[in-house]
Amino acid sequence: LHHGHISLIRSSQKKCKKTIVSIFVNPTQFNNKKDYTKYPKNKKKDLSILKKLKVDFVFLPKINDIYNFKRKIKIHKKDKILCAKYRKGHFEGVIDVMDRFVKMIKPKKIFMGEKDFQQLYLVRNYLKKKGISKIISCKTIRDNHGLALSSRNLHLKDNELKTARLISKNLANFRKILNKKKNIEKLINLKKKEINSLKNVKVEYLEIRNKYNFKKSINIKNSKIFIAYYVRKIRLIDNF
Repeated sequence: LHHGHISLIRSSQKKCKKTIVSIFVNPTQFNNKKDYTKYPKNKKKDLSILKKLKVDFVFLPKINDIYNFKRKIKIHKKDKILCAKYRKGHFEGVIDVMDRFVKMIKPKKIFMGEKDFQQLYLVRNYLKKKGISKIISCKTIRDNHGLALSSRNLHLKDNELKTARLISKNLANFRKILNKKKNIEKLINLKKKEINSLKNVKVEYLEIRNKYNFKKSINIKNSKIFIAYYVRKIRLIDNF
């Protein structure tokens, strides 16, 4: 757990009478088994944090507790963009596990961060049809250098962390100048080349999309810049 998770918990505590925190690294949303086994876990430290926060309930299920029946989740072809295009089965796994948790816990509100903005969008649209829980979106929490907090950041060496912070700062500034520019598509392509030229960096995608319907956009208004990139073998995502 990092300060991004803590901010979600505090938001819940402000708005709700009771707060339940689940810790479950979901195997079905990993399209790479090595990524799943290496994903940072520290249950003892996490429980210590939750105790200090005075969380009402902690739910630590085992895989068999959650996956006690089979089901196939499908997402629409139009939604197979950004991370859904490059991480096959990822969001199907996310939606499936979220739906299972909702049925077990029946929360009135679910607090989700905007760092995984596509995940937030897809889960909200799916659960809206169920009418059980309301999704509350919470702002991305960043470190002092503007890098979005992520469990994966723990895998970065000092020089790689500097590179990731540089990319975040660069894109935050890039978004500001796009308000005054035309020919945005050309500028995005140039920016992608620029980031790709950094040492040990490979951009998976860099796109501008409307934040309400995720259609490709050539206007920064009502849109976000979405990026996924690798620093060495560590995959990071962000939006601005």
